[in-house]
Amino acid sequence: MKDDDKYRLHFRMINEQQVEDIGLDFFYKPHTITLLTLTVLSLMYFAFARDDENYDNNLRVGLLVVVFFFLVISVLAFPNGPFTRPHPAIWRMVFGLSVLYFLFLVFILFLNWDQVKILMYWLDPNLRFEKREADIMEYAVNCTVITKERILSHLDIFAFGHFAGWAMKALLIRSYGLCWTISITWELTELFFMHLLPNFAECWWDQVILDILLCNGGGIWLGMTVCHFLEMRTYSWASINFVCLFREIHTTTGKIKRAVLQFTPASWTYVRWFDPKSSFQRLAGIYLFMILWQLTELNTFFLKHIFIFKASHPLSWCRILLVGIITAPTVRQYYAYLTDTQCKRVGTQCWVFGAIAFLEALACVKFGQDLFSNTQIRSVLLWLLCLALITLLCLYGMVWYEQQKMKSPLLQREDSNDSWPVESCNIPQHDIAMATVLDDSYPAPKHR
Repeated sequence: MKDDDKYRLHFRMINEQQVEDIGLDFFYKPHTITLLTLTVLSLMYFAFARDDENYDNNLRVGLLVVVFFFLVISVLAFPNGPFTRPHPAIWRMVFGLSVLYFLFLVFILFLNWDQVKILMYWLDPNLRFEKREADIMEYAVNCTVITKERILSHLDIFAFGHFAGWAMKALLIRSYGLCWTISITWELTELFFMHLLPNFAECWWDQVILDILLCNGGGIWLGMTVCHFLEMRTYSWASINFVCLFREIHTTTGKIKRAVLQFTPASWTYVRWFDPKSSFQRLAGIYLFMILWQLTELNTFFLKHIFIFKASHPLSWCRILLVGIITAPTVRQYYAYLTDTQCKRVGTQCWVFGAIAFLEALACVKFGQDLFSNTQIRSVLLWLLCLALITLLCLYGMVWYEQQKMKSPLLQREDSNDSWPVESCNIPQHDIAMATVLDDSYPAPKHR
């Protein structure tokens, strides 16, 4: 096979993963004509049967229908990405939503501030009465007063979301070293950007005990515990077809359990992000990963501060949910590109995610010029320097740890038993640090 053909095949494995071991053929056969017929008939019915006297309602319904048809086209035309569970069509729609959000950000960049406000007030008229949280709340006051009641008052729904968010991050990254590095560097990010966002100011006990140790540390521990649990499991799924329904699964409870298991990983592999033999390119790639991760987190706070909506508003949590979902295939594809010489380009979801992160930052800078005019350049440069040094120390520690494991005969024998069939993009056996909670296994390839 020619090298170009190999590269295309490897790229296809991370960008267009094929479904293995199909159990119920109906859900994996193309139904394009049926889908076209149903969508056209439903469009004809709603276009002519609904009342179109309300101008505002016409715009809202029309916009929703455009989104719906774009998702239909996404199912038909967009790539599966690296995942096949629970169904490739779901991941195609996820990619479609990310493309829509990307196009929306491009559109926003060509508006002025007054037009943006008109658009926001049209989406939610109550936004015209919103005030910035930093203007109505005080931060980091009376830090010497530490009481049980005050600590418990901070354990609200947002603290639970903080904890759950870090558990999900650990499931995606699957590395104690990188998770703790991101956790610590984010707290430093808050300190260095506190002059722009007052809500970054926190008492020392809030930042160290509640954030780093309790929410971040507890979430990382939970996520990594789930990772280790899944690494020890052998997945052998029973198929849901007419033969297996009666031969392999004999009870209704068993059939329901199998249906639920469709939403769990097809397999789970022990992972490592950094290898002692890795090149400088890997080091630079991981540093870029850290920068992009911090930028995405910063965008969350700058967006709600500049465009003035609360953290509990749908604009906030819908964006967080979308970014969280598209992060899974993004990190999978980025890791494949970073570690495997056979993967010559990043996956499409990874490309769109990076574009979204930078477009959000551009939107914040354009519409927050008054805010960013107060930027302390020295603080930003120190932040970048600290981020580089801490990342370097983290990776040095990870390399040292891997070297110690390589010197241990017992651990070498355990690692030598880790082998899986070739089902997707060539990712190193000891580098299979794939950042996701879903899907497949990898052989041992060339290191980058």
